[in-house]
Amino acid sequence: MPPQPGRERPTVAFTHLGCEKNRVDTEHMLGLLAEAGYGVSADESDARVVVVNTCSFIQDARAESVRTLVELAEQGKELIIAGCLAQHFQQELLDSLPEAKAIVGTGDYQHIVEVLQRVEAGERVNRVSPVPTFVGDEHLPRYRTTSEAVAYLKVAEGCDYRCAFCIIPRLRGDQRSRPIESIVAEARQLAEQGVKELILISQITTNYGLDLYGRPRLDDLLRALGEVEIPWIRVHYAYPTGLTEPVLAAYRDVPNVLPYLDLPLQHSHPEVLRAMNRPWQTGVNGALLQRIRDQLPDAVLRTTFIVGFPGETEEHFEHLLAFVAEQRFDHVGVFTFSPEDGTAAADLPDPVPAEVASERRDRLMALQQPIAAERNAASVGRIVDVLIEQDNPTSGAMLGRCARFAPDVDGEVHVSPGEGGLCAAPGTMVPVRITAADTYDLRGEVVGAGAMVSDALAATRSRA
Repeated sequence: MPPQPGRERPTVAFTHLGCEKNRVDTEHMLGLLAEAGYGVSADESDARVVVVNTCSFIQDARAESVRTLVELAEQGKELIIAGCLAQHFQQELLDSLPEAKAIVGTGDYQHIVEVLQRVEAGERVNRVSPVPTFVGDEHLPRYRTTSEAVAYLKVAEGCDYRCAFCIIPRLRGDQRSRPIESIVAEARQLAEQGVKELILISQITTNYGLDLYGRPRLDDLLRALGEVEIPWIRVHYAYPTGLTEPVLAAYRDVPNVLPYLDLPLQHSHPEVLRAMNRPWQTGVNGALLQRIRDQLPDAVLRTTFIVGFPGETEEHFEHLLAFVAEQRFDHVGVFTFSPEDGTAAADLPDPVPAEVASERRDRLMALQQPIAAERNAASVGRIVDVLIEQDNPTSGAMLGRCARFAPDVDGEVHVSPGEGGLCAAPGTMVPVRITAADTYDLRGEVVGAGAMVSDALAATRSRA
């Protein structure tokens, strides 16, 4: 339905739930609606219609999405339900909530303007493709919701793996990579907007390009992005089996690609990995991780694990504890297994009691905490670049991140003014001498050129 002449477009509020891949979809919907003349807001009180971009990855995420929808419905809002929950439950979801005026699937968010126009005309709309095939590009309008200095760039959509615990392929479809030229074009747009940190995301970033070019081309993509004037390029979800010599060489050779490796390992024991339908990962052992560290001596390694997977014995868990103790990862996230309908793991025998899974999570995190503190302590005394994200004009205190910390999942750097009250504004990158560390965060103070010169002279003399 085309816009009616002289009719003012209403304001539409947005609520975003879930991962950063979902965030990019939200930003595209915001951009499309703003371009079409709608007002957009993050405050639900501003609008009669609220678009809720939902998550359906695990039960807790579904519960949060449904709770948000019910609360908004009770406030009298008209709902447009987008994202993974809409893709997962489709017409059933629309039928369950009278306040829901439309559902929009993970491969259909580009139609948000048409959906809203049909809702305004009195329709209830089901805009969910059975199999998602769409992937956005640099031509799709985008209204960013992160700080001016940080942006996420989706290099591919969907996933070709079929891990037993994961519902993502059902919700997002198979892998669909964007051409290198498209990604670089969007990166240049973001650089022009003042972005200082670009975070490449997809489900399996080390498989980037396999569907499009017949082979993974993450190395070529990183080298192409090296020509873009963005100081930090961070890669999320790099499966270690895809960290080939050419990829590691690109990490090493391209100055603005951070040696930060996010390796979602999930477990260490071969029997658990086979049950997870990740048999290709059984070769991920100390030797492979050591090769990565040899190639990238400054590498920061983050990983995530699932404990309490069906059939996980105490022996399997002890294997994981020993693996983590030996590998000494910089950052570790631990999740308890959540059985998801529609996944192979939902029907596996020998479930692990919830209280046992929780206890294993706590034991693993207790093991990791002193390791994380030690890894952080290695930064004390060094001068590092810090991207300032918040400041307190009254006290002069600042909050930011250095290269070893990704947003939202890792720690922060608490920064004090330097000599003479030297400060920095949010969105700027400044040298900071790290003065203290704890388990998760660092502390430091802004330094000027004099301190950097003194450190460089001291390092030169120590090598002489």
